[in-house]
Amino acid sequence: MQTSVQLRETLHSINRKSYPAYKSLRGTYSFPDYILSVDHVQGDPFASPSNVSIRLRHSTAGFPAEFLSHPSARTTLADYLTRQFARQIDPYVFRAKGSGKSGLISVTHCGQEVLSRTACEIDPDGITARFFIGFPANGRTINSGELEKILFDFLPVCVRNSFLYKNLNAGDLKNFMALAEDQEEIRLQLKERGLAAFVADGSILPRESGVSSRPMKSSVPFSSPESLRVTLKLPHRGIISGMGIPKGITLIVGGGYHGKSTLLTALQLGVYNHIPGDGREYVITDASALKLRSEDGRFIRDVDISLFINDLPNKKDTSCFSTEDASGSTSQAAGIVEGMEAGSRVFLLDEDTSATNFMVRDSFMQKVIRREKEPITPFLERARDLYEKAGISTIMVAGSSGAFFHIADTVIQMDSYVPLDITTQVKALCREYPLESADIPPYHQPSSRRVMSKSSLGAPRRRDYRTGAVKAGQDEHLKVRVHGRDGFTLGRQDVDLRYLEQLIDAEQTAALGMLLKYTVENLIDGKRTLPEIVRWLERQLETKGLSFLSEGSYVPCGYAMPRIQEIYSCFNRYRRI
Repeated sequence: MQTSVQLRETLHSINRKSYPAYKSLRGTYSFPDYILSVDHVQGDPFASPSNVSIRLRHSTAGFPAEFLSHPSARTTLADYLTRQFARQIDPYVFRAKGSGKSGLISVTHCGQEVLSRTACEIDPDGITARFFIGFPANGRTINSGELEKILFDFLPVCVRNSFLYKNLNAGDLKNFMALAEDQEEIRLQLKERGLAAFVADGSILPRESGVSSRPMKSSVPFSSPESLRVTLKLPHRGIISGMGIPKGITLIVGGGYHGKSTLLTALQLGVYNHIPGDGREYVITDASALKLRSEDGRFIRDVDISLFINDLPNKKDTSCFSTEDASGSTSQAAGIVEGMEAGSRVFLLDEDTSATNFMVRDSFMQKVIRREKEPITPFLERARDLYEKAGISTIMVAGSSGAFFHIADTVIQMDSYVPLDITTQVKALCREYPLESADIPPYHQPSSRRVMSKSSLGAPRRRDYRTGAVKAGQDEHLKVRVHGRDGFTLGRQDVDLRYLEQLIDAEQTAALGMLLKYTVENLIDGKRTLPEIVRWLERQLETKGLSFLSEGSYVPCGYAMPRIQEIYSCFNRYRRI
């Protein structure tokens, strides 16, 4: 390790040299409060900025031991520090001048949810923060004086104001940490009380706009129906009341624009902890909950959808169903079975984004098209079995078919954003208008032992750099190119994740790309099943975090932890497995 004085001397020595001379800066340097590491230097001022990190010992940072005592606390503290660092850095972005990305200082900007990120990680020895800097140049000539400003004037101030406990607002941080503990306590109490979800009284569910996740001003605070109200005791907030959604089948109904989908959206994001002031801090859903929808055109490989679809006219085997171009009904059937494989205990559905013929067939249609001529067993006729025989609850928004009332355990009507429990009234009406009994195939647990192997299209390849020829059957280094939150390209294959509605951050998408790349290159052997591979990845993520994916000598910034459900969903959409 070198000193900060030596770093300054090196900067002076390379000033006005050609840009590649910046590579001599790679290494670690001791500053008074932290260690600065230049991990990777960009190729020129117009390329992706350089990877830089700082590391502080816990004795220097000075955070209370209870903030470091368990993984959830460390994740919460790291999230808080990342937000603080971003606020401190923002005024200095492009204050140093030059060509291209010169002067850029890029720190992860977090959303409303708390995620584990490589931008800031806390281990037993200290705190590591990672970010990007555009090393300044005039054209492609080094301007080290401007980089000296960043490293010696701007950065030390930002580090001291972001990572030293004595310089932070202790009350604000304590509230941030306390909220996370309360949220985790609610998750524990969901299990104890037999609940699928909880929505606290006073929650603000509507968002500012369709492109903003901030709470809407002057919106109607949530207030639970008395019949569904539960009271919880939390370690910091104390007594809190709100709507407990019991396990089973819950229907959310109401007129258009009255808040049905707003409630469902809050529930689907309730699998994450939220920051103070979000309005949905105490909207907590079973952590395994999975939002499902139809997905025309998606890829399906070897999924047992026979629970829902059987006896296709083309005699295609639905107990091991594959297609390159799924219909709405087959995609939704596959999504449910894949969700079962991923261990989801709650399914979230909206009738508006579901395949109509998959969800329900009314009595008139059943008279016109006889049962033996219809290969689809609709979700309406399977939801009860899913709960009673597989332990999977359903929370569903319905607006067009009254048939769902007959299978619901709980019915919540949203009336101008106010929830009403109308279960008793609905059950009385159901007795007056009974459904005709349906002769459906018996329930069976979908069978799955899907062994992951590479198709001929996806066989690893290596380019011969002398001839330019690509040889099949030999390793080729796969690259990941992330397209925002909506997906990525691995090698030449696009992976479309647009319809994974609980995937909330492009850094999660980037992590999914790296997890899939690692799996393709290291784990697929024609013997391991998909669950075995995901369980192996889960153990690595729990013990090492995302750092186990690092290919070089450093861990890059820009990755956030996805849930196991999204890992399964991503792998199931990769067409070359």
